[in-house]
Amino acid sequence: MSNVIIKRAVENIRSGTSVYTPIIELVVNAIQAIEEKGNIEKGKVEIIINRSDQIETDDSDRAIAGFTIIDNGIGFTAKNRESFDTLYTDKKIKEGGKGFGRFTTLKYFDDVHVSSVFIEDSSLLLRTFKMGKQTEIIVNEKVKPTENQETGTQISLKGLTVSIPERTVSTISRVLMEKLLPFFILDDIKCPRIILKEEDGDDKVVLNDYLLKSEHPEIQEVQEANGQFKLEATNGEEREFNVRVFKIYSPKNPNSKISLVAHRREVTTTLIYHYIPEFADEFYELYKTNGQEKEANYIIKVYLFGKYLDENVSLERGGFEFKKENDLFYGISQNEIEAEASKFAQITVSDEVQSRKERKKNEVVEHVKQNSPWFIDLLNQVDYSEIQMNPSPKQIDSYLHKVKYEQEVKFKAEVQELLESNGKDKLREKAAEIVGKISGSSRNELVHYIALRRSVLDILDKSLSLDTDGNYSSEDVVHDIIFPRRGDSESTSFDDHNLWIVDERLNFNHFLASDQPLDGPRTERPDLLIFDRRISFRGDNESSNPVTIFEFKRPHRDDFANPSSKDDPVDQIIRYVNSIKEGRYKTHEGRKIQVASNTPFYGYVVCELSSKVENWLENVKDFSPMPDKMGYFSRHSNLNLYIEVLSWEKILKDSTMRNKVFFHKLGLE
Repeated sequence: MSNVIIKRAVENIRSGTSVYTPIIELVVNAIQAIEEKGNIEKGKVEIIINRSDQIETDDSDRAIAGFTIIDNGIGFTAKNRESFDTLYTDKKIKEGGKGFGRFTTLKYFDDVHVSSVFIEDSSLLLRTFKMGKQTEIIVNEKVKPTENQETGTQISLKGLTVSIPERTVSTISRVLMEKLLPFFILDDIKCPRIILKEEDGDDKVVLNDYLLKSEHPEIQEVQEANGQFKLEATNGEEREFNVRVFKIYSPKNPNSKISLVAHRREVTTTLIYHYIPEFADEFYELYKTNGQEKEANYIIKVYLFGKYLDENVSLERGGFEFKKENDLFYGISQNEIEAEASKFAQITVSDEVQSRKERKKNEVVEHVKQNSPWFIDLLNQVDYSEIQMNPSPKQIDSYLHKVKYEQEVKFKAEVQELLESNGKDKLREKAAEIVGKISGSSRNELVHYIALRRSVLDILDKSLSLDTDGNYSSEDVVHDIIFPRRGDSESTSFDDHNLWIVDERLNFNHFLASDQPLDGPRTERPDLLIFDRRISFRGDNESSNPVTIFEFKRPHRDDFANPSSKDDPVDQIIRYVNSIKEGRYKTHEGRKIQVASNTPFYGYVVCELSSKVENWLENVKDFSPMPDKMGYFSRHSNLNLYIEVLSWEKILKDSTMRNKVFFHKLGLE
């Protein structure tokens, strides 16, 4: 008598199983029952599809309600019955049995009925029972004599609790065949005849026939691609894996796969394109039949066998005990095994894979030349195997940004190592090596850019100073430095600015929107574009990217701090942020500004920090002074907004300090 809380056992079944898991489990048990009986040559397993009585309105196949698995094996003898009634039984431990697989049936089916004929004391008996759901594994058991002349078992799975996307005999048979293929191909065993059919028997498929040596079998083994490889475990032991490669013709899914097998059962499947992007699509080949040339589509499927897999398969056979990646305990992860196996998959289709690689490379190069020329210097350092097939422009740019970032990280690490070096000879040698990695064109571009910065800061400094007559420079000059004009307001470029003077992070930001139209009517004197207007900048228009808002006040003006002023820049920035959040503004291209509740906002007010403005910021606006007293800051948590009020002198001083080392190295001081 069993005493198991079956419901808890079923609930604790981990992910990795599917509706096919219990079917495969019962088919494997049927094969083992036939092996135990010793009649493999005459052995037969039937998988019968039981359908719902409800007719589909679109004349498609009726929904599947359950399955019946019938075999002519040894049957439920007293020993087999006791094993079934024992949780974690060790009866089939030599065959890799976990003593738990039968419980997966209750995860996907409401009822499991068993009817089995067996021999006891030279008499044929019929044992029937139902699988319990409470504390007893076997319930409603009856044993009685039978007139049947052959042993065997029939197990009915009723009340399917999930839907099966496959509806027809042919599609279901393909799924079962791929999962059971190891039983058909291993040399040390012979597989009985396995048949999938409808209840009425009109439509059926013999799974064994998939491998028959016909003119063009649906599954073909690629002998020249088979092989072995070894990986080293944590204890230093080398574990061997055997590889069998197959072509699966007319597949339901166009993706080639790697299957890890334990005790002759497929446990996991992984798409090969995760390791080799060129396997994202199916393959094609020409073959002759009846003197005519035809085209066949196929995928590659790689099966992996080895004791390491047998020893570490999970209880439910839905995965393995070792980790998917970076397994420090076992030492060999699933990713490592699959990565090695993927190399065998290329052998059969090496020419096509190479062709796809070249095609992908050409796509990347053409995109860079036409749309992203700033990445041209990276092309000879790109690992094209890391780029997926048929990449979109966005995916290409994203990958190249990643390569550039990794280069910068590596470069910084080398510089840090260089700075920490004590030996002068090593310092000189390493410095030359690092500098040598910068191309001549890049060095020239860098020199030109830094020199331009020096000139920009010199002009800003002069424009903020009094001339010999005691007057300030025209505010137009300051305007052009921060936001260069191009003739008039209608032709102003939004891609060219010097906002790096305020914050280096704004180098690659682009104009986003303004609270007033920037293009005013054509006049003899172009409109000033930035003073007294809220202007926002951003990188890509994505909700996770911060929005930076500027309000520039003309130099030498502080009337906005008057109590009755309507030009309060702090309040105006806050109102502008709220308006953006409410969707009242669009980009200058007419697109919606993407924001979310956690979108960060940064506000900058650049103005004259007179004593009146300082008093206004501290006593009216509750801003805190920066250590140098040349700027103030405040945070509005409810808006996720951080605001700084900076003097013109401060942005000039800070920007000069940030660039000072470059000016010094280039002799521009």
